[in-house]
Amino acid sequence: MLRYLVRRVVSLLATLLVASLIVFVVIEVVPGDPASYMLGMNAQPDTVAALRAELGLDQSKPARYISWLTGMLQGDFGQSYTYKTPVADMVQDRLWISLPLSLYALALSVFIAFPAGILAASRRGGVSDTAVMGFTQLGIAVPNFWFALLLVLLFAVKLGWFSAGGFAGWESGVFQAMKSLTLPAIALALPQAAILTRVMRSALLDVLGEDFMRTARAKGLSARQALLRHALRNAMIPVLTIIGLQFSFLIAGAIIIENVFFLPGLGRLIFQSIAQRDLIVVESVVMLLVFAVVMVTFLVDLAYAWVDPRLRHAHR
Repeated sequence: MLRYLVRRVVSLLATLLVASLIVFVVIEVVPGDPASYMLGMNAQPDTVAALRAELGLDQSKPARYISWLTGMLQGDFGQSYTYKTPVADMVQDRLWISLPLSLYALALSVFIAFPAGILAASRRGGVSDTAVMGFTQLGIAVPNFWFALLLVLLFAVKLGWFSAGGFAGWESGVFQAMKSLTLPAIALALPQAAILTRVMRSALLDVLGEDFMRTARAKGLSARQALLRHALRNAMIPVLTIIGLQFSFLIAGAIIIENVFFLPGLGRLIFQSIAQRDLIVVESVVMLLVFAVVMVTFLVDLAYAWVDPRLRHAHR
């Protein structure tokens, strides 16, 4: 197990190094000079050159990459070209919105998908199975921003239960803050719950046909007991994979939802920074999201070994 852990850590570090290089190269080829954008089209060339020197944009690309990488390793993400504010402070302020939103949406997704998937698998071919599969097909087909608009029209405009957008702030209390995140979390969770439900159903159906399940039934366990005690745990590996991928998507892919609900999170920060050619912010936030995705994948790999003892014994 220790050897497996060391190999995974080395793989994680190598992935982050390669990802940082790719992110830097991709961002650098984006057209548009930050200094020219900040000063306007009528700025004098010497003024633009002076601002480029002040921002460090006159350095060679390898030097800028090394400086950016070493700064991140020390916790320094640089300073925003537009707001003249440390990027780390901007990320920290917005992380307290994006991270709770992602966790909230993931919890709703799991809360919906687990019972629905178990119900569909235990009633295979029945009315419940057909209904669950129909709703999941609808959830996959409809984009999350369309769900968001429908939720705003129903619960904000018509019923007035929630605000149509914005964030109340944690200083207003946990209840008000979570209330502001409820509609965005539901809009993010519904498509992910549909996918997770189908994976849960498929994984359970594969396990229910195994010999050990028939043995469990022969020893006197009811169908429900055999499913909950034996089938569910053995079906968790593909489910954990999807949960890990979903959390990565939720924390990194909520740009559209955050813009629909005017949430000042990381997604909206990336959108605004791209529009303003604030490259250092884009590079740092994207790299932070890459780190989150890689870490989630790493934790999912560790969860595999915890769920399936065969993996632990194999690595020993």
